[in-house]
Order: sequence, then structure tokens, then C-alpha cells
Amino acid sequence: MNDLKKCELITCRIRILNGTVVKSFAIVDIIDFNGSFLSRVRDLAGSNPIILVVTKVDLLPRDTDLNCVGDWVVEATMRKKLNVLSVHLTSSKSLVGIIGVISEIQKEKKGRDVYILGSANVGKSAFINALLKTMAINDPVAASAQRYKPIQSAVPGTTLGPIQINAFRGGGKLYDTPGVHLYHRQTAVVHSEDLPCLAPQSRLRGQSFPSSIVSSDNVEEGASIVTGLNAFSIFWGGLVRIDVLKVLPETCLTFYGPKRLLIHMVPTEQADEFYQKELGVLLTPPSRVEKTGNWKGLESERKLQIKFEDVERPACDIAISGLGWFTVEPVSRSLKISQPKPVETAGELILVVHVPKPVEIFVRPPIPVGKAGAEWYQYVELTEKEEEMRPKWYF
Repeated sequence: MNDLKKCELITCRIRILNGTVVKSFAIVDIIDFNGSFLSRVRDLAGSNPIILVVTKVDLLPRDTDLNCVGDWVVEATMRKKLNVLSVHLTSSKSLVGIIGVISEIQKEKKGRDVYILGSANVGKSAFINALLKTMAINDPVAASAQRYKPIQSAVPGTTLGPIQINAFRGGGKLYDTPGVHLYHRQTAVVHSEDLPCLAPQSRLRGQSFPSSIVSSDNVEEGASIVTGLNAFSIFWGGLVRIDVLKVLPETCLTFYGPKRLLIHMVPTEQADEFYQKELGVLLTPPSRVEKTGNWKGLESERKLQIKFEDVERPACDIAISGLGWFTVEPVSRSLKISQPKPVETAGELILVVHVPKPVEIFVRPPIPVGKAGAEWYQYVELTEKEEEMRPKWYF
């Protein structure tokens, strides 16, 4: 069943149950922001304003300034032209931001039902559990509702109706809707045994290429000393390949994603042979190629021409749906500090990114993570009227 058909069915159930006036909370995974964002969220929420809940912020790199991240999320949301009322940065594990969501519910619910929307594996179940756990401290109704087990369907499309949870005093119900399975994510193309490899369990740490000291574990024989990325290919597990066609000698790619996906770099002229030889061995997932006879490899290819005008900040992120992202720095920050010298201040970088079909590749403004992100991030200057119209964000 395709995503549009599923959205239509869920929307029909919502309208039958509750007319057309509801409060909708859309859940998005900050690690897979573009891939987990429901592109057809309008079909689910209709004209109702959406409250965006961004989960897993506890997994962002250490020293990340959430003020910058909150502003970045709002900017990204504005570009999607959605009717977003507010944005909440949360962690279902540490409960950061959950009280703010509860305050928003109490302020906006006004006796109406509340629907939790999100793609599959986005953290919707964990968010509902965190919500009920926090509400239960002061609300016996929510405490009773903690016995509820959120929808968890292993088979795409098998659960279609919202499930009612009696979580509020004074009218209105909480509805858990089934996760929409998005077939453009890496989670849709790997074997079920490999799914745990795609879920980060601890705080992300960026892995940069080239680094000042390149590990021989990550760079194959004949390429142990790397002075630049031109004419090299980088493999992110067996799921992504990046061919570097044209970059500056100082250009750096920094990867953010699951630690279990190892990264390997080889000369591009050896890349095809390396992939065929090491798939399922060094390049995992897929971890059991002999069991995935339908694995067709990295069939989708996209050539990216990335323009940059400021070497003091990253040019962009390349986000891989269902996996994570890598940041493209025209001039590595570490090189600017250790080897200050005149460099190009504007230009174009060219990469070719290969992924399995139908996984999507997103080019987006760089997300400001880590201590460095707060230093280069630029807030947009707004007029008073623009500030009024802009969704507010909280954490």
C-alpha cells in the first residue's frame, strides 16, 4: 500500500471519529530529519495546524547549541510551507522537552482530540510513553493510561486505524496513529536483521575525511596518505558510495550516522572492484549478501554540483534518507586553524552519490552541530511582522 493511500485511510478515520477539528502532533527524527518528515502530512492533518515534535536531540554531537538547532528546524519547516504552530525539541529517553509538549497540549487542546502522527521507526511509540510517564506524575488519568502499549506493526500497512488512549481529564482523547512506512528510506531496503545497525544508540560523533591522520583501517592499501579527496570514493557501509569528482585540496566531508556503519575510502578507479569484493564483509549492511539475493546494489546515482560562497561555514549537508548525513566543508576547519593561508573564497564542488533504489538523497542547508556549529551558524534577520508569523520553538 503506498503512502498516499495510507494517508487517505487514516485521514478518513480521523474525520469519522472527530469531525475535522483536531490537534495534530507530527513526530520527526532529528537524525533523519528529511527522511522521516511526512511529505504528505497535509493529507493527514488537513487544515489543522501542526505542532512539530523533533525527537532524539540527545543523540546530537556533544556541545551542540540547541538554540541554533531550533532555529534551523524552524527555517527548514518554513521552506515546506506547512501550517506549523510551534516546534518542540525533545528526547524521549532523557525526557528533555516533554514538559513543554504537555504545556502546549494543555494550552491548545481545549477539549479537542490529539493525534500523534509520524513515519514508522521515527520514535513515535517512545514519545507517547514519555508523554504518559511525565503526565502521570500529576494526573491519575494519564497514570492509568500508561498501561497502553503503542502500535508496533512489523508488517507495513497492516494497522490502519488510530487507537484511542484515555489520557486527559476534561474531555478529548489521545490517538496513536500507525506509523507511515516511507519506502524512500534505507530501512525499507535492508534485511530486517540489519535494521538495528541503522539506529544510533548513543551520541553521534562526526567522522571526517580526509583527517590529518588517516587510519589505515578506513583507507585501503595504496591510499594510506591522503592529501585531498579528488579521485577518491568513500563507502558508507554497503549502502552509500560517494565519488569525489572535483573539490578543493582542503575540502572535508564529515559523516554523522550509526557507529556500526564503517566508512572506507579507496581510489575511484578501484571502487567497483572493492564494492563487489567487500560487500557483506567490510561493507555492511547488507551483512548477509547470500540471503539477500534480491540486493541490486547502488542503482540510484545523483550528480551534485555544490556552489559555495563562504569558506568560513559548510556549503551544505547531504542527507541520506533513513541513515544520517554528511557535511560538506569547502575548506576544513581544522586546516584553516593549523595551516592558515589564502584559499578560494567561492566556487563549485562536484560529487556523485550512489544509493539503493528508491532511497532519496537530500541537499539541505547544514545543520549546526557541535561547538563549531554555534560559531558559524547565522540567524536570519527578521522584521517584527516576520517574527510574529514564524513558528516558535521550545526545548
